[in-house]
Amino acid sequence: MHETITIWTLDWEPMTNGPAGFVRDLRLRWACEEAGFPYSVRTVPLGEGGPVHLARQPFGQVPFMSDGDLHMFESGACVLHLAEKSETLMPRDPQARTDTLQWLFAALNSIEMVSVPWWFLEVTGATENGLTGWLESRLAHMERTLKERDWLAAGRFTIADLMMTDVLRAPKLRAFRDRPATEAYVARIMDRPAFKKAHADQMAHFEAADAARGLGES
Repeated sequence: MHETITIWTLDWEPMTNGPAGFVRDLRLRWACEEAGFPYSVRTVPLGEGGPVHLARQPFGQVPFMSDGDLHMFESGACVLHLAEKSETLMPRDPQARTDTLQWLFAALNSIEMVSVPWWFLEVTGATENGLTGWLESRLAHMERTLKERDWLAAGRFTIADLMMTDVLRAPKLRAFRDRPATEAYVARIMDRPAFKKAHADQMAHFEAADAARGLGES
C-alpha cells in the first residue's frame, strides 16, 4: 500500500511534567497501527502556531492529518476518517456501525468534555473542583456499562474502544474511585500491540527531542 497518510504533531513536549505519551496524535498513530495503514509523522514547533500551522489547524493545536489530497484536523474526525477506510476499526453492519459511532462520540462528548477540565483543575491546584460530582456520575455510568460487556460495540474492538480507552487512561482518572471493570477494560485494551507500538513511537519521538535539547538522562 502506497503511503499517503501524514500525521502532524509537535516537534517537542518536555518528558518531565509534560504530556508526552498523551499528545493526541497518538490516537491517529494507534488507528493506523490497528488498520495496518502505513503513515509518516511530521512536526510543527511547540508554541503558538505560525501561519502555516494555523492554515491547517485554526486553533494552533495538534494533531492534524493529510491523506492524499484530503486534509483534516481534530483527532476524532481524523480517527473517524481512518475508520471509514478499515473494517478492522469500523464494522460495516448498519447497527454495529451505529453503535460504534455513538460510543465514539460518547467518549468525546460525555466523558472527555468533563474529564479534561476536571483534570486541569486538579493539576493546577484548585481549592475546590466543582466538576468532581459530574465526573463521578459519568464514570459510574461507564463502570456499570463495562461490567456488562467486554467491548463497547459490535462485540469486538472498534474505534469506540480506541477513543474511550484513550480518554480513560489518564493516571488521575484511573485512580479516581474504585472502578474495577473500567480498570480491567483500560488495561486490557492498552495491552494491544498496536497501542504499545503507537505509544512507544510517540515517547521515542519526544525523548529524541529532549536529547537534542540536552534534556535527556546524563
